[in-house]
Amino acid sequence: MSSVLSAPPTSPERQFDFREADFARVRRMIHERAGISLGTHKREMVYSRLARRLRALGRHDFGSYLDQLEGRPDDPEWEDFINALTTNLTAFFRESHHFPILARFAAARTGPVSVWCCAASTGEEPYSIAMTLAEALPARSAATVLATDIDTSVLQKARNAIYPFERVAKLETERLKRFFLKGKGAATGQVRVRPEITAMVRFETLNLLAPQWAIQEKFDAIFCRNVMIYFDKPTQARILQRFAPLLKPGGLLFAGHSENFTYISQAFRLRGQTVYELAGAA
Repeated sequence: MSSVLSAPPTSPERQFDFREADFARVRRMIHERAGISLGTHKREMVYSRLARRLRALGRHDFGSYLDQLEGRPDDPEWEDFINALTTNLTAFFRESHHFPILARFAAARTGPVSVWCCAASTGEEPYSIAMTLAEALPARSAATVLATDIDTSVLQKARNAIYPFERVAKLETERLKRFFLKGKGAATGQVRVRPEITAMVRFETLNLLAPQWAIQEKFDAIFCRNVMIYFDKPTQARILQRFAPLLKPGGLLFAGHSENFTYISQAFRLRGQTVYELAGAA
């Protein structure tokens, strides 16, 4: 990320006045609503993304836009506000060392295997999980993936399961043939995830900061990778505490390469390679 920006409240190239007070207000609102902690260096990103919302709504200033949101807690615009400020960086089999670990772990489990991917983004991660389970488990084995995200726009892309070919170009030929359909005609240059893989994945909208999660099941593994970096430490600790009862005995929690949960929560202990297990596990 870039260093802290110290741009003046109003820049000649800007269409809208974006005062320091407006930025502080946005930071507070997104933290209260979604738990996301925006650093001071995110000011230009915030302006750029929310300015698009102002143009789309015909607004002339940030103040009235933020007044609208704060005055109407159920306003549909909240969804667009959160979507605009959510970063969705993902790829198929990203942080690849996790997937052989998942494969060995799943193969050793008894009964159906279920995984929760709590930051599904545009679908690459949950589909990578599903493909790994399909490779690791016998065809008769039942395996499911719950894929959630706070951003409704990326979830729709994930459900479509269609990607530019360059998104999968570096995958092994065997995986490409087994898990993707190549587009033809108007769809040339695109691929679609095969139906047997998409059938394993269920997409739902979920805010990790919500007082209650509409989740009734328990999971063999939870993928929470490159999510916690957007939350402050108290929020991280609360989320980790809520993960613990959702894991089956012996279950695993997968974190991002830059995330360390060891000193945040006593509920989990490091097993290795940014993979955690319940602290009380044998």
